[in-house]
Amino acid sequence: MSWPTVQINQVNQLQGETNEIERVVLFVGLGSGKEATTGQAMPVNTQSDFDALLGADDSTLKSTVKAAMRNAGQNWSGYVFVLPSDLTAADAEKAWASAVKTAQQVASVEGVVLTLDASKTTIQTAATLRAELIAQFGRWVWFVLAVGGPGKDEDWTKYLTRLSTLQNGAAVPAVQLSPRLWGNEPGVLVGRLCNRAVTIADSPARVQTGALLDMGNADLPVDGKGNVLELATLQALEKQRYSVPMWYPDYDGYYWSDGRTLDVEGGDYQAIENLRIVDKAARRVRLQAIAKIADRSLNSTPGSIAAHQAYFAKTLREMSRSSQINGVTFPGEVKAPQDGDVVITWRSKSQVEIYITVRTYECPKGITVSLLLDQSVESAA
Repeated sequence: MSWPTVQINQVNQLQGETNEIERVVLFVGLGSGKEATTGQAMPVNTQSDFDALLGADDSTLKSTVKAAMRNAGQNWSGYVFVLPSDLTAADAEKAWASAVKTAQQVASVEGVVLTLDASKTTIQTAATLRAELIAQFGRWVWFVLAVGGPGKDEDWTKYLTRLSTLQNGAAVPAVQLSPRLWGNEPGVLVGRLCNRAVTIADSPARVQTGALLDMGNADLPVDGKGNVLELATLQALEKQRYSVPMWYPDYDGYYWSDGRTLDVEGGDYQAIENLRIVDKAARRVRLQAIAKIADRSLNSTPGSIAAHQAYFAKTLREMSRSSQINGVTFPGEVKAPQDGDVVITWRSKSQVEIYITVRTYECPKGITVSLLLDQSVESAA
C-alpha cells in the first residue's frame, strides 16, 4: 500500500537562448596621456565618448577602436583596456597578456586586438593566451596583432624581408597579423569581421559588404625611401600570411584581401572565417555537454544514441538556417548536418566521446570567367 501523494516537478530542459559573444572584441593598447582610464576593461559602443575614456590626444588605440566601430556599423560594441602610456616596450609586452586575463572577469569576447607592434614573442604570447583561456574558462579567442609599417630608410623590399622573418616558423591558427601601412588596418579588419550585415562565416574579403572605411592616411602609403605602395607588395605580404587590404584596378574603393591566419600550410584554419565557425560551435556544444553530465538518459542504447545525435546536432541546425529573398538564398553559417555527422562512442561505463562534423559553404575568392565567340551565320527565317 502507498500513501496518496501528488508531486509536481518543474523540469529545466535548457532550451533557451545563450549569450552571443560573437562580434564582441577586446582592444588593448597604450593610452594617450593622464586623461585615459587605465588598468580596467571598459565597455564601449557607438555612443561612447572616446576622448573621455581614451584621452583627448590622438593615439593608435583610439584610432583603431574608431575604425572598428565605423566599419562594423550598427549595434557595434566591445571592450577597451588601456595600458599606461609611459610603459617601456618590454613592460608593455608583459602587460598586455595580463590585461587580457584581467579583462576576463568582466568581458567574455570573441577576439582580442593588440595595437602594439607585434614581435615573435607577441605571437607566442597570443598562442599561450588562447590555450590558457580555453583551459581555464572554456573560451575560444582569436587575436589580431598589429605590425608596424616600414621604418626610416627602409624600402618595401627590406620591409618584406623583415616581415617574412617575423612570421616565419609560427604555427598559430588563432592569430592574424595586420600591418599598419595606412594606419588603422587592425581596426578596419576587426570592424569588417564584426559587421552584422553578414555572418561570422563571411570572409572580410566580401566586396558586397562595401568599401573599407577610415583606413587612416588618405593617400597611398610610402616606404622609407618615398616609394608608393603597389599591389605587388600587398600580394607578397598576403603570401607571407599577413592580412592586408587591397584594391581592384578601375574599381573604386579599398577592400580586404583575405583574413589570413598563421595556420600551417594545408591547415583547416588558414582563413579566419573557418576558425570563427568552429569556435562558435565549440562554445555552444560545450554548454550542451555540461548539461549532460551524469544524466543517465545519455547511454549506449540505440534509442539514446539516436536521440543524442539529434541533441548534439542542434547547434549545427541552428547555425545552418538560411533565408531566401526574391529567389536569392542567403546561406547560414554552415551546411545542415547530415546523417553520420554526429558520432557517439562509449569508451567505458562513464566515458563517452562525441564527434561532430562541421560542413562549411564554398566561398568564391578566385573567379575565372571565359568568354566564347560565336560567329555562326543565322539562316534566314
